[in-house]
Amino acid sequence: MGASPAGTPIWADAMFNDVEGAKTFYGDVLGWTFGESSSEYGNYTQAFKNGKAVAAVVPPMPGQDGDMPSAWCLYFSSPDAAATAERIRSAGGTVLMEPMQVGDFGTMCLAQEPSGATFGVWQPGQHTGFELQGETGSYAWAEVFTREPAKADPFFTAVFGYGSKTMRDGEMDYRVFDLGADPVLGRMVMTAEDFPPEIPSYIQLYFAVDNCDKAVEAAERLGGRKVFGPMDSPFGRFAAILDPQGAAFAVIDVRTTVGDMPEFV
Repeated sequence: MGASPAGTPIWADAMFNDVEGAKTFYGDVLGWTFGESSSEYGNYTQAFKNGKAVAAVVPPMPGQDGDMPSAWCLYFSSPDAAATAERIRSAGGTVLMEPMQVGDFGTMCLAQEPSGATFGVWQPGQHTGFELQGETGSYAWAEVFTREPAKADPFFTAVFGYGSKTMRDGEMDYRVFDLGADPVLGRMVMTAEDFPPEIPSYIQLYFAVDNCDKAVEAAERLGGRKVFGPMDSPFGRFAAILDPQGAAFAVIDVRTTVGDMPEFV
């Protein structure tokens, strides 16, 4: 597996007060199995689909119990996390956690873009990121949800060197970022009608499923809550969900597509 270009979504994890509950929920909804928790690294526990690493769950660090809301964090690849942290600051972002080496696995950094969405940076060592993508039970796509695209858009292009295109559709302000070929990240504008003011900017992760409706049913049966959808689109049938601990994510069946692909310019 070659090195991912800088700015490529490379890994995802989430912190849960109830890790066992999260394992039960995602094991049923996404078909994940879980490895041994690593006590050396805060009981970090990797999730697998068909034996391939797809994400991780972790309990709060000591002293954080109950204070931090559960949320998924997307990590972007970087050959030099320290240099990326400097670019984040220069572009108006905030470094929440300075680059920190995690054993031989790699170096991580946590940051916030100027409109408030939190994300991670991962400089791979032995841990090279997703071992499965775009297939059932694995990461498929991500979108920055922001109320201030004029802040978020130039930040991501400055930090990761993305190109960007806007969807040619007067109804919706939707942008995609790319690294010269296929898009690697989307950007949605949060409207006052759809998003209460207390919901901050965030990055929504999409996990691939075989059947969107069945995934939503499983999530609701286990105490999750459907926020949006299921809805057909040219990209797939998708739905947004809050898990029982409040972490937002989305599921998408990329094989069930309806309508023509929009044009991006």
